[in-house]
Amino acid sequence: MPDYPKVPQQISDPISENLAKLAELFPSVVKDGALDVEALRAELGDFEEIKKPGDERYELNWVGKQAAKMEAFKPLLGKTLALKDDGKNSETTQNLYIEGDNLEALKLLRQNYYGEVKMIYIDPPYNTGKDFVYRDNFTVTSAESELEEGSVSGEGQRLIKNEKTSNRYHARWLDLMYPRLKLAKDILREDGAIFISIDDNEVMNLRAICDDVFKEENHIATITIINNMKGRNDKANVSTCHESLVIYGKSKFVSNGIPLSEDQLAEYKYADSKGEKYALRDLRKRGRPDRREDRPNMYFSIFYNEKEKKCALARTCDDDIEITPKRGDGSDGRWRWGRDRVEKNLLNLHPRFSAKKNRWDIDHRVYLNPSVAEQDEADEEADDDDQNYIRTSKPKSFWWGGEISTDVANREFKKLFPGYNPDYPKSPYFIERLLHLAAEKEDIVMDFFSGYATTAHAVMKLNSQDGGKRRFVMVQLPEICAEDSEAAKAGYTMIPEIGKERIRRAGEKIKEELKAKHAEWKKNKTIAEKQGELALAELKEETNPYIIDPDSLDIGFKSFRIEDTKINWLKKDLRGEQLEFSDTTTQDALDFVPRYTDTDVVYELMLRQSNIPLTGTITKPIASAQRTYLYADAYLICLEEKITQQLVESLAAVEPTPNKYFFRDSAFGTDIALKDETFRRLRAEIHKHHGDLGAAYTVEFI
Repeated sequence: MPDYPKVPQQISDPISENLAKLAELFPSVVKDGALDVEALRAELGDFEEIKKPGDERYELNWVGKQAAKMEAFKPLLGKTLALKDDGKNSETTQNLYIEGDNLEALKLLRQNYYGEVKMIYIDPPYNTGKDFVYRDNFTVTSAESELEEGSVSGEGQRLIKNEKTSNRYHARWLDLMYPRLKLAKDILREDGAIFISIDDNEVMNLRAICDDVFKEENHIATITIINNMKGRNDKANVSTCHESLVIYGKSKFVSNGIPLSEDQLAEYKYADSKGEKYALRDLRKRGRPDRREDRPNMYFSIFYNEKEKKCALARTCDDDIEITPKRGDGSDGRWRWGRDRVEKNLLNLHPRFSAKKNRWDIDHRVYLNPSVAEQDEADEEADDDDQNYIRTSKPKSFWWGGEISTDVANREFKKLFPGYNPDYPKSPYFIERLLHLAAEKEDIVMDFFSGYATTAHAVMKLNSQDGGKRRFVMVQLPEICAEDSEAAKAGYTMIPEIGKERIRRAGEKIKEELKAKHAEWKKNKTIAEKQGELALAELKEETNPYIIDPDSLDIGFKSFRIEDTKINWLKKDLRGEQLEFSDTTTQDALDFVPRYTDTDVVYELMLRQSNIPLTGTITKPIASAQRTYLYADAYLICLEEKITQQLVESLAAVEPTPNKYFFRDSAFGTDIALKDETFRRLRAEIHKHHGDLGAAYTVEFI
């Protein structure tokens, strides 16, 4: 009997994937599917045969570290994502909200979103001694658990209170974070970054495990966030005003910068003949290395004809003023630009005489709209600090200001939930700044400690400002709100209820605001059209975001909940006894679990596909087939109880040809010939239209 491809029960297998990568680099180190450590050491030039006693290296260790590492690789069996009916615009949205343990969620999403997420922001428990951390199976022994007083979540006892008196106080928090960060790294794109809010209790340990997971050289910054100028009464001797933002990037991450502040924008007070605004900046290099000997080829004369107000690189007449770069002490300095770049920008130079210094210096234009400038950005002699010659700025190592404060965070939350005082909210303006740094208009943004869904709020808000199509993935444990909490007083039983409702309310509010601005823009445009070209130019798309169609804004989300599998992978009944098909056994009882839906099965199969977002649409491609579905126009799932030759012909005719077909084994009964013909026929169709893509595009059976 042919060995037909089976849908794997395990969603992803990172160990096998890593072994395959090693085998590609070093074929000799993987033998019979196992790693030969000594062979790998030899490949890396490490031929030391005897380890000296006492050999040590700098690293963070804690009791349970190896178990925490193993948890990231442990397969997640028996779980799936089930679509719920409390989403918004589920048929069209590209956003996701997932209710469940974020470790399980990351494992479930790993296959679909491997290397696809551009930015992750998380605000995990700070481990103050009052926080709750998730109880993963490996973290607590049965003896310890008998002594602990925990909090019960919507899924049972998944949270424990991490008291500072516990001998595993830091270890528990590290157990919580390590496997989640390990999986987060897999989901991040190579040019992606993760942003983590934390306070002093664990900032050093967080840096240490992030160095381990993301590598020390990929640490972008640890920024001090001054978010409470009044200070919090949380320490005996010091009133805390700040938190930290720890940022790590993957190997190809490059910051986009942040929008200019009002003070920075005020510097663009000049305008050229076309009305384009610009600021002036000293052409002489300031700050080290700024000496002539540092870059001799960037020391040269620029000649200025004061009468004609023109600059040149060679003297044109005896009256030309020769200007060279001089440092503050009068010694020779250097220009920011090389000779070639200066030559291309002579018209953008503005010489000025300083009576105090009794010398000439030169400024150059910095246009607010970067497309106006005719610079040669590829000039090899250009300074590194010229990379921000655009309308963004390089963020500083500490942030402060009203918009990122907890007061504003509370105010913005109360606009949506009047009378509700939230616990430790984040400001959407703070998250918006992070989005500017790392997420461009088409990117996916994830938050797997999503809480009140501030990240989703910020994504929708920024999209409304620049016309972006950023998508969000929110994950939140169904944590029960304490009876005396503000949430419970407001009528909410679990945190995800608040997060989802915030997305609904914030989305509608943002859309209404955009509608009003869009209407105002259309009104002004009509007036400007009558006034002429110059007035109309002020309303052009690049400088006015209100041209964005409010109806194009995605303010919805598809809602999933982590539940037990809907597929009877082992063909066993509820008592664990093996099931076999008989006249008294329905095919559905054999193949699926009680209270399943076909939609549940479709999504469970899609979780096993690589880089397929869970926001695809489900359609019925064949009118006569009631249980045959097409996911995202690419995956055909046939859940019919009986396969016929006529149905196979209809499936083969579906256009465009799907990437993969799925069938129930039981649907063929004992007709092995039909099963074999179906497999060969449809696989031939796949290869004809998609080429020989091996196991990726094929026919599989459940």
